[in-house]
Amino acid sequence: MRKIVSLITILLVLFLLTYSINSYAVSMIEELKTVQITIDKETVHPQETVTLNIAFGTDMGAYTAKVDYDANLLEYVSAEGGDANNTGEKVIVTYAYKQVQGQNPRNSMSITFKAKGEDVITTTNPTSLTVSLEGLANPNATIEYYLTTSQTIKELIVEPIYEDYKIALNYTGDILPEEEKDMEIVVSSSMGKNFAKTRLVASLTGPEGQDMQLLAQKDEDEQYDIIESGWGSEQGDAIGGKDVAKKIQARGIFSGEGTYNLTLKLINRDDSDAVIASNTFEIKVGKATSTQTPEQGTTPEPEPQTPSSNTNKTPSTLPKTGNTIYASILSIVVILVSAYIVLKKKD
Repeated sequence: MRKIVSLITILLVLFLLTYSINSYAVSMIEELKTVQITIDKETVHPQETVTLNIAFGTDMGAYTAKVDYDANLLEYVSAEGGDANNTGEKVIVTYAYKQVQGQNPRNSMSITFKAKGEDVITTTNPTSLTVSLEGLANPNATIEYYLTTSQTIKELIVEPIYEDYKIALNYTGDILPEEEKDMEIVVSSSMGKNFAKTRLVASLTGPEGQDMQLLAQKDEDEQYDIIESGWGSEQGDAIGGKDVAKKIQARGIFSGEGTYNLTLKLINRDDSDAVIASNTFEIKVGKATSTQTPEQGTTPEPEPQTPSSNTNKTPSTLPKTGNTIYASILSIVVILVSAYIVLKKKD
């Protein structure tokens, strides 16, 4: 009986010892210092993808990654390295290698998102991917890991592919001194970057002693010379978006004949008046400034004719040979008759 009791006691001690060792092993917790969270690009354009990469720096047997994203700008595409669940604003990826036969421990994972289309992305949108990791354990589940920061935020920008702004100066017909000429200034872009404070300014070089006025009116009481004071509020006006076309109706008045060079610039008041777009226009005053087509009433000049080297060219008017033949016959007849008369007299 004592032997049986002793055996049971020994087995119980061994069981308690084994349980204590396993319990101690499972309860080991370490800080995971080797993890690296990155994104493959910081600026994403419409329909482009961006991939979030998580490198653990050591083999993992289990983990759960939760990534919050802005569903107004991005949409979930795929995940690699676990079972993914997309809630619409958050992607949850879970992994446990023992639960799937033949699955190996992993040391990295990734999630891919795609920016929405041009109909949604029409301006610059700062956003972020917020990452949290939990349930981290090594392959034999003897170590549980934790991170010193509960969340990691990766900043990115979702924006369209912008087109540079263009400045055009439109008018028709000739320009004469001291006569008003209607002009239209157009600042345009099919996809213009957004600026909160912009102004249009102008500068001029022209014939010596001559000047130009470029007048525009905001209302009946306020008229501005764009060359002197620019156009827009002193603080600046907003511009940007899809199919931008800012039009300014103006009148140009030139003091004399000659060639004027007018430079128009769109500047950013928020950035020390940095130039956003610029264009210089050559304007001729007192001379033809537009080329008219025949449909506009100008008769085209005849094209110059070049001599032809073709000696077999058929003449447009044939020579009249009939009278010449008759005259020759008549002359012969007269000569014969005269000779006959002379011979007859001799006889």
